[in-house]
Amino acid sequence: MKIALFHYSAPPIIGGVESVIAHHARLMTANGHRVTIFAGRGETFDPAIPVKVFPVLDSKNPEALTVKSELDKGLLSERFYSLCDQIQELLNNELPDFDVLIAHNVTSLNKSLPLTVALFQNYRQPGFPRLIRWHHDLAWSSPRYRNELFDQYPWDLLRKKWPDTTDVVVSQARRQELAQLMGLSAENISVIPNGVDLFSFFKFNEQTIRLIRTLNLSEMDPLFLLPARLIPRKNIEFALQIMKAFIVNNPNAGLLITGPEDPHDPENALYRQNLMRMRNEMGLQNTVHFLADVTDDFLPDEIISDFYRLADALLFPSFEEGFGIPLIEAGFENIPVFCSDIPVFHEIGGENLSYFDPNGDPSAVAKMIDDRLDSEMTFRWSRNAKNNYRWESIYRSLIEPLITEERKK
Repeated sequence: MKIALFHYSAPPIIGGVESVIAHHARLMTANGHRVTIFAGRGETFDPAIPVKVFPVLDSKNPEALTVKSELDKGLLSERFYSLCDQIQELLNNELPDFDVLIAHNVTSLNKSLPLTVALFQNYRQPGFPRLIRWHHDLAWSSPRYRNELFDQYPWDLLRKKWPDTTDVVVSQARRQELAQLMGLSAENISVIPNGVDLFSFFKFNEQTIRLIRTLNLSEMDPLFLLPARLIPRKNIEFALQIMKAFIVNNPNAGLLITGPEDPHDPENALYRQNLMRMRNEMGLQNTVHFLADVTDDFLPDEIISDFYRLADALLFPSFEEGFGIPLIEAGFENIPVFCSDIPVFHEIGGENLSYFDPNGDPSAVAKMIDDRLDSEMTFRWSRNAKNNYRWESIYRSLIEPLITEERKK
């Protein structure tokens, strides 16, 4: 599918809408669509995404600013109509081959009314792309624009439902504003929030990103980290038993075990085999992941640090330890720690950790973990943010279905 994204400016211009457009373009391109960005300012920021710059689309080009100063006084001059004609010609020349046009803010803000009018005049012509109006801001609902708006054409285009178009807003609050403004049912307006790119926000290493995608770790909710070698004193089989009980109420939960088997003890190869067999017999193949299954590469500290940033909690069920560096690392990353009740862990963490009997009832431990996580406001919000506001999940669940649906009649 060929998709055109329209806005007054594009990256690397800094702005909230420009950032959203960049994320949308990358996600659409990664999912096989051919995307072109049309803007008045900007430049290519990704070799796979063409950016076509036409100054006539720029809300800040001198001609547009002159026209806007006249419009702000209620004046429709020849300059206004001339600029409308120029933009209409551009739309006619550039858009016939596109399937979808997504216009960000240009049909709800008065930054460039000639662009709004040109789009309104052209979009219902035969062969014009399906139009999606993406509303981040609404001029008619904002006091700061009130003195620039007049109760007549063309300002009223900013508060009308355009037939045969799809309206998208970025929040429920905007949905209610737009519904009231246009006299629409809120059900006829799609809500697609903005998001955060998990990988770039955390500045993950490329190797980390490959492992996350291979094991689908970003979809696990919550994700527990067990950074330990595959040796018996780490009590990893108890972690598997805890996860078996935990997923009864948390089916999307996961556990990542980062270490390989001990290179100094050949008998530990048997321990690893037993763990793999135990995992498979318990039906935890999609819940418990061993990095040793997918890579033989040495994983430097920065990769392990990435997994701390990705994880929601540390699970550390060792029978005995001389110290417990993972507990300290978890503290640095502000994630809760669930660990065995042994003296050295008390020495390190005192009353700040959650302890359990490493020979205890895994179901009781799972319930303790579940109860504590549910009681922590910061943890609940972290899970909510990661589940609902990651660009990849927003794209998959909301954007892709929207852009691929048939044009509404």
